[in-house]
Amino acid sequence: MRTATYTVTGMTCEHCVRSVTEEVSEVDGVRGVDVDLPSGRLVVTATDDVADAAVAAAVEEAGYSLAPA
Repeated sequence: MRTATYTVTGMTCEHCVRSVTEEVSEVDGVRGVDVDLPSGRLVVTATDDVADAAVAAAVEEAGYSLAPA
């Protein structure tokens, strides 16, 4: 298991948080998702084989994007 932290841009409300949480939770291997609206912080706990690109794609599917690292 690994924990990775990202910054999501474009979220403005709790609906945004739910959308990101739902989409990222559906990625195979993701075991936990925590989204903080004020900071845009997204913390993902997942198996070691979950790629950052898969998380980014899920965030984009929700209608948002990850800030450049």
